[in-house]
Amino acid sequence: MSNTRNPVDKSYRKMVRGMERFAREQPRLAPGASLRFRLLPRLPSAQLDDVTLHIVGDTLSLPVTLASDHSFTLERNDAALREDAALIANRKTSSLTWRADVRSPGVPDGMRRLGDLRLECLVGMEAGLVSNNARLFAWLSDWLASSERVCTAADGNYLFFSERPLFSVTLQAGERRAVLPFRQQYAGGTQDASTLPYCDCQVLLDRSYYAPLWDASWSDDTLLSFEYMDDPAPPAATAVLSAQPGDTRAQLRASLGAATEIGFDSGMAVWLYPPLASKQARTAQPQALLLFGADGRLLKSRQLPAAASSAQ
Repeated sequence: MSNTRNPVDKSYRKMVRGMERFAREQPRLAPGASLRFRLLPRLPSAQLDDVTLHIVGDTLSLPVTLASDHSFTLERNDAALREDAALIANRKTSSLTWRADVRSPGVPDGMRRLGDLRLECLVGMEAGLVSNNARLFAWLSDWLASSERVCTAADGNYLFFSERPLFSVTLQAGERRAVLPFRQQYAGGTQDASTLPYCDCQVLLDRSYYAPLWDASWSDDTLLSFEYMDDPAPPAATAVLSAQPGDTRAQLRASLGAATEIGFDSGMAVWLYPPLASKQARTAQPQALLLFGADGRLLKSRQLPAAASSAQ
């Protein structure tokens, strides 16, 4: 096995505790679901196709098989538990992040089930998968003793990642539907160049979202559907704020004024009106989200729920 200075590593004991938590909670939250763990990139330069994983203890080194989607399962090994082994990747700490991946049968392609996400959070916290830097996320230190605190509180801040860059997330339970507000996408819309390196959403900012794990009014069978940035706008989409596809950033800045602007590594960007720092953004007013391509022209726009409301 090749060694890397300052490698990515996770406690094998904690990973097993996460697996045990899955076994306890699965009948309640996600009957019939399966559990895998998954590696995700933290840096634009991170290449995952040649990552290798080993369980390493004082006297053992056991290879772990990675699937093509960079997911894996773990077997329980008593020797590795006794030796307090680590799960080690041939990558540096800043290059990867880890998540639990819980999947129930029967969920339509491209959708996620809320009970699966609730269980992912409990397993992820139990297994110690969150890799945010403690200097920035000191608030988390008081929560780590209890997975329930992070996974059942409105400000738990456990990030999920979609398969592609997101434009909108919709919850649906029977006839009830709600679009996630802006503050539940893009790590809350508050990251900037000084804080992003300390978030494990660093290269996945455009795919990040918070699910309402804490809100018992949404059942475990609630489904989340995703509109992606590269999905075409609906043919009959209504223009928002009189902004038309093809308008440039300069044109819209001149006509609409300042916005909360979030740029992504792809060159794409989203603008939020009213901006987060304004008084309007702190009142129960609808918000408008505009998506720009890498060429600086508007691709599509949509109304979002009021800033002061939640996905209800």
